[in-house]
Amino acid sequence: MARCDQCGNDYDKAFQVNLGDETYTFDSFECAIQKLAPTCPHCGVRIIGHGVEQSDTIYCCAHCAEREGADNLTDRAP
Repeated sequence: MARCDQCGNDYDKAFQVNLGDETYTFDSFECAIQKLAPTCPHCGVRIIGHGVEQSDTIYCCAHCAEREGADNLTDRAP
């Protein structure tokens, strides 16, 4: 069994996520999202899709980015 890095649950169906040089263990996608997904600086939701970017800031959508004054957005979706 493996212990979840987010909630501490010891679970026999845990999985690992590699992000850069780090490896994390989770018992659910919910815990992985809470630990790893960025937060929109305007509305505070976890960004689990592509989002839009300006410089090093990621927003959940163009609306939130515009409300924060971003005017040179990059959509990195395929």
